[in-house]
Amino acid sequence: QVQLVESGGGLVQAGGSLRLSCAASTSTFSFNAMGWYRQAPGKQRELVAAITIERRTNYVDSVKGRFTVSRDSGKNTVYLQMTSLKPEDTAVYYCNAGGSANYYTGGWYYTVGTSWGQGTQVTVSS
Repeated sequence: QVQLVESGGGLVQAGGSLRLSCAASTSTFSFNAMGWYRQAPGKQRELVAAITIERRTNYVDSVKGRFTVSRDSGKNTVYLQMTSLKPEDTAVYYCNAGGSANYYTGGWYYTVGTSWGQGTQVTVSS
């Protein structure tokens, strides 16, 4: 399936910012919705943010107001802008594609797809 490559991770002090990128290796990058997940050692993988082709977004409560997900279909790239970073944000962040946007009255939710990037490490120090 589609190959995804994440970049932009690194080490940052608490309160700092990072921008993650997810680029597709193919010439086209068209999905109805995509998501960013993260996983820390010993913990389950967690959906952090998701975005639809209409640029409607969802965020886990712990990052609302701090993270912003965006999509540039022309560049086959999805971004995750991370600000006011906290030590608990430390994890490997993964881009996910091939999922679905499920709409209902009052909002929508993302169903995980089968395409994953290799991940990029984000470490936030105290």
